[in-house]
Amino acid sequence: MNIKVLIVEDDPMVAKFNRHYLEQVQGFEFAGWASSGDEAAKMLVDREVDLILLDIYMPHTNGLQLLSSLREQGSMVDVIVISAASDNGSIRKALQHGAVDYLIKPFEFARFQAALSAYREDHLLMKHREHLSQEQLDKLLRHSLGTEEDKAGTLPKGLAEGTLESIWNTIQQLERPVFSTEDITASAPLSRISVRKYLAFLTEAGVLEMEISYGSVGRPVYMYTVSATGHEIIAKYI
Repeated sequence: MNIKVLIVEDDPMVAKFNRHYLEQVQGFEFAGWASSGDEAAKMLVDREVDLILLDIYMPHTNGLQLLSSLREQGSMVDVIVISAASDNGSIRKALQHGAVDYLIKPFEFARFQAALSAYREDHLLMKHREHLSQEQLDKLLRHSLGTEEDKAGTLPKGLAEGTLESIWNTIQQLERPVFSTEDITASAPLSRISVRKYLAFLTEAGVLEMEISYGSVGRPVYMYTVSATGHEIIAKYI
């Protein structure tokens, strides 16, 4: 049975964009869209929902107020926050109220897919087991616990240090600070798919910052810049 997902987002275009992403991940089903916290609360009364993709900045009842209210009511619905709010206070409050993940806008599809895939795995584990072993519990807590290898800068599976270094060198040689995937593929002998995978990792690691711009036909274009701490962070990996 698919995991039913409610998108709570006041911007119709962003909501449509998130739904498009959601429908590309196996095991999930779009259960509706609410443009405000108040509307979401009403929908949750008579609608079966397993997971909420929750924005914070909304009129009237914002995302954090909705999340707090749900927990006060004893609701066990899971929440992944997707928001431009990157301040410590918002992130801490969301996590303290049980958000299972937190994506800062703008984000790559790879990060979105990773969040949903991890959630799906945990959801199925909790659904089908009454008791957990320590190993299973550690797996559920992997986002908060991390590993020593992660802290040391070990690359995820499927990424090679040599290729990462080549892409980073290409970024350093670009003549302008803002660049796209196509700018990298024009200078490095790599496929567009491969480059996007590495750029997604660098964005998630904090080396790069990404913004989404929309062309005349509404197609999203991902533009990247090196973050203020990018050079320091990349040194852990190459």
